[in-house]
Amino acid sequence: MKFYEGTSILKFPWEQVAQGLWQRYPNPESSHVLSEDTVVRKVVGHQLHSKRLLTKTNRMPKWGERLISARNVSVIEESIVDPDKKEVCTYTRNVGLTKVMTCIEKVTYKPCPDNPQWTVAERKAWIDSKIFGFGYAIQTFGVERYKKNIQKTNMGFTYALNRLFPVSESKPDSTHAHHPTLEERKQRLKEAARETAKRAKELAQEKAGPIYAACEGVKS
Repeated sequence: MKFYEGTSILKFPWEQVAQGLWQRYPNPESSHVLSEDTVVRKVVGHQLHSKRLLTKTNRMPKWGERLISARNVSVIEESIVDPDKKEVCTYTRNVGLTKVMTCIEKVTYKPCPDNPQWTVAERKAWIDSKIFGFGYAIQTFGVERYKKNIQKTNMGFTYALNRLFPVSESKPDSTHAHHPTLEERKQRLKEAARETAKRAKELAQEKAGPIYAACEGVKS
């Protein structure tokens, strides 16, 4: 098994990152993401719990094409938004092609200690393969591709955040700007979470039927 750990900086406040997380697709760096559907979304206490199903393309090197014929892979993304702790944790794992390679990723988004107006993303990833004779090569390929994709992921998310929160809105003139209190920021995030949950529930009612069937064997 290969392990990766690293951090990235998003130059946006945590509240904006927490809201933009659900609207980061599509973006110019996400052509490999074919679809995204919300399977479950609920509010537990002050936390927003979500489970989404994403379908992505599965690009392989020439040697990998001999082992894998599938070109798409399904991925489960589970997340917890905690406005009190100002923390978002996402857990992602592939539910297709698991015999060839598994990739489990945990990302924690929280205010940057050096600049509270920025957000730090702490990443951990575990890549494994059980293919006899090819396991080490697949693991090495997987972790190297993961590291290369981090830059694209950050660029795509930043693009989405710039679209949602233009500079004129996210960085107003400090002379006339109203700086919300901690309670006001919490309340805004809770309202946004409730509205997101409402929209997700409506969407889930329309699309969740076949998705639930596909994910029936997936454990939380």
